[in-house]
Amino acid sequence: MWEYQKQAIVEAGFRCISYDRRGFGKSDKPWNGYDYDCMAQDLNDLITALHLDEVILIGFSMGGGEVARYIGNYGTSKLSKVVFLSSIAPFMLKTDDNPDGVPAETFEEFKDAIKNDRLGFLDDFGKNFVNYDENEDCISKAQLHYNWTIAAGASPKGTLDCIDAFGKTDLREDLNKIDIPTLFVHGDADQVVPIKPTAKQGHSIVKDSELQIIKGAPHGCVFTHANDVNEILLTFLNK
Repeated sequence: MWEYQKQAIVEAGFRCISYDRRGFGKSDKPWNGYDYDCMAQDLNDLITALHLDEVILIGFSMGGGEVARYIGNYGTSKLSKVVFLSSIAPFMLKTDDNPDGVPAETFEEFKDAIKNDRLGFLDDFGKNFVNYDENEDCISKAQLHYNWTIAAGASPKGTLDCIDAFGKTDLREDLNKIDIPTLFVHGDADQVVPIKPTAKQGHSIVKDSELQIIKGAPHGCVFTHANDVNEILLTFLNK
């Protein structure tokens, strides 16, 4: 996910560490543990094992949940800044007090599709991820296929369980605990994660946070609008 950001971040003089969430990429694929408390503990274990300090956490998409819950459970003593990029935080699910969220039925439809035809679902989802019909000149079919290959190799159980994690976890109280510089970045054409219950709501919760909206950018702006994303990130990192 970070291929087109990591080079720019390292060249700007920062140490850049990316890791694969449990169940995905090259991480182990356990049967359980796909809730944000457990995934935040994985992040804390990584930070502790590598003796990291003055960390800038950047969470993309459902990765914003790890960032939020990490702060909710472990505080900010080891952090200097946080970024929520196309993030699901603070709350995706439509409820009486979160009217701009996504109906629960949508997430159940995702889960049914994965149970019935996971690889077909991932193919369709991958196109929606980048608004492919509008962005064919910004992303190649080869990149889409590469993304599909990575997703296809993930744990089917982890893929399924993570829908409930990113779709139904209320992270508003976690965001209330943020007391360090915070940036929200979101595309205004994101068809996967709506901007109102996520970036805009998060910006309203976190005091003195910044909100950068990328015009015309889809959910997967790290691919289609990489230069814009990198410029925004490096400006914030260098402040």
